[in-house]
Amino acid sequence: MTAEALEPAQADEGTAGDRRTLPFSQLLTLSIYWFGILTIWGGLIGVILPTRVSAIDPANVGILLALMNGAAVVVAIAVQPTVGAISDFTVSRWGRRKPYIVIGSVLDVVFLAGIAFSQGYLAILVFLVLLQFSSNFAQGPFQGYVPDLVPAHQVGLASGLMGMMLVLGQIAGVGIATLGTPDALPVATLGLGVVEVTTMIVLVVRVDEGGLAPRRTRSWWQIAASAWGADILRERNVLWLLLVRLLFLGAVNVTAIGLLYFERSHGQPTDGADATLFIATLVVGLATAAAALPGGRVSDRFGRRPVIWAACAVSAVGLAGVVVAPTPALAIAAFVPFGLGTGIFLSVDWALMTDVVPKATTGRYMGILNAGTAAAGPVFLLVAGLALDRIGAIDFAAGPRAAVAVAVVFVIGAGLALLRVDPTRRES
Repeated sequence: MTAEALEPAQADEGTAGDRRTLPFSQLLTLSIYWFGILTIWGGLIGVILPTRVSAIDPANVGILLALMNGAAVVVAIAVQPTVGAISDFTVSRWGRRKPYIVIGSVLDVVFLAGIAFSQGYLAILVFLVLLQFSSNFAQGPFQGYVPDLVPAHQVGLASGLMGMMLVLGQIAGVGIATLGTPDALPVATLGLGVVEVTTMIVLVVRVDEGGLAPRRTRSWWQIAASAWGADILRERNVLWLLLVRLLFLGAVNVTAIGLLYFERSHGQPTDGADATLFIATLVVGLATAAAALPGGRVSDRFGRRPVIWAACAVSAVGLAGVVVAPTPALAIAAFVPFGLGTGIFLSVDWALMTDVVPKATTGRYMGILNAGTAAAGPVFLLVAGLALDRIGAIDFAAGPRAAVAVAVVFVIGAGLALLRVDPTRRES
């Protein structure tokens, strides 16, 4: 382990507020795996799955994508909090979180290969469900790192770095997926896995989890079952924040219908729509990345909720512009404020999560909150997919615009749900 490896406080050294300040390089290391995770899902959801499903049944692509993601998310919601809770009590020579991160990442590559070389809709669906299992097997424990290791005064900065990595990973995923011809999609799909495994290796080599796991007084089965215990109903802040995340992050998945938006609403050929979607994703990504880091820092000064409300307002204005944009160029311009709002939300939302979760079992509660992330895409795609297909049956070009309008409603709903979240930080 290098001298710069993370050295968190031991379990008996006090609360998060007592931990020492971490160097910037160490905070960056804690965020790097997000780049790998979003590379996979950005490429799959943004390009590869819509392209594959559209080739199978172009008339019902919206509902087929929604059903595909809906089936997969059931696994994600079950696995992420459960494995996160188990990791809270795991004792190994690698630490609490690393064994799950390594196993999940390796399996990701296996299941991505299954998606890459499958031909039928059902086969792709099966491997996507398996990929959700393996990805969330790693992600649930990984999400405990920031509450475990980062002191309170650096949570905003750490969250900003995480938000930036989320966006850069999505850009990388879309970029890899749009390289070459449709015949190159299998290679591009495997490339997504290579990026994720690389970031996993960096994380595992450089992070020293330190500390001690809580003493285990129950069986592993009881710990796994407790992930969704009734005590969660007493955590009202967690439940309302879960709804906030589901709605806003659902709207972020609007890029999943971006290819159809440029093809149908603006009449671009497939090759042209691919190129325009990449430009739009790049614009959104750069705007998001630019806003993520300062967003987290600003929230340290002005509070989490006011900054998130500003993010919702800016994002809603941008998405409304996309709905009515008469040309692809104006649509891309409207994506700029959407990207800025998304960047602010991603960083500040994570900081708010870190503030409100019970600190004794961070893997469990971060997993529960990120079940909202897992459910966000499928829920949005179900509603937006229905709007796309039904409105599109009446006016083919209006279908994707109606789907983007659904995203506007989701963002406004997230801002309203945030009214019920108490932002007071919990230290014990």
